[in-house]
Amino acid sequence: MERNYYTVKDIMEILGISRPTVYSLLKKNLFRWLMLGGKYRISKQSFDEWLECAMNPQHG
Repeated sequence: MERNYYTVKDIMEILGISRPTVYSLLKKNLFRWLMLGGKYRISKQSFDEWLECAMNPQHG
């Protein structure tokens, strides 16, 4: 079963950024996320839509 969320580690790998930078993005609420059991879970759909707009600003 495919997950419908990303972890902080996933975002680090996708964007090639550090953990503190991921936390900065989360604080900006650029995409939907929640905390479950002390761990961040980032909405895959919301993040992917944000990333698409960030990569192609003329379509956002």
